[in-house]
Amino acid sequence: MSYELYYWPSIQGRGEFVRLALEEAGAAYVDVAREPKGLAAMMRMMDHAAHPPFAPPFLKDGETIVGQSAAILLYLGARHDLAPKDPAGGLWTHQIQLTIADFVAEAHDTHHPVGVGLYYEDQKDEALRRSKEFRESRIPKFLNWFETILARNPAGDAHLVGRTLTYVDLSLFQVVEGLSYAFPRATQRALKDAPRVAALHAAVARRPRIRAYLDSPRRIPFNEEGIFRHYPELDG
Repeated sequence: MSYELYYWPSIQGRGEFVRLALEEAGAAYVDVAREPKGLAAMMRMMDHAAHPPFAPPFLKDGETIVGQSAAILLYLGARHDLAPKDPAGGLWTHQIQLTIADFVAEAHDTHHPVGVGLYYEDQKDEALRRSKEFRESRIPKFLNWFETILARNPAGDAHLVGRTLTYVDLSLFQVVEGLSYAFPRATQRALKDAPRVAALHAAVARRPRIRAYLDSPRRIPFNEEGIFRHYPELDG
């Protein structure tokens, strides 16, 4: 039985973290909202589910519905060998993913620092201030934390957790991809001080299933409707 992934059909957004895990696992799935009448089906699910998700993405596996990217990855990781099997390792992996979610939220707030219901043009002055602090302080701080995790991994610095790929490696890859699109100059500078993060990003991109996905029409291009948006003035 295929998984059903529910997310907006025209952006990578938070759904992309789930797509990458499904693609790497070779799992059968349907990206429902990209199917004919799929967007309406997604809205019906949100309106009528017994445990309604607050927002996409959410995943349906038979009768089980899981919302929130980090929770979906926790669910998939245990089923597709994308997370450690021991409880302590699984919890540590989940903790890293939650920190990635914080990083992603801060990236989003650079272009919408006042309110998500306002257009970027309505908050450009605030976005310029927020982005300066994000570029100069927050990107280096987060990347340094990931660099430290890689350096301290007892199994070697090729992965964030253990000696094999986990879903947080895929998620960190996606964050670097998004930052490189939204803040290319700032990200290039920050990665010079995070060589292990840069190496992990490159290694994930070379994985056969990920490479095939990135080269396929299933990979939605970055655009100015998603989390990572490129406004040149915000890149400093």
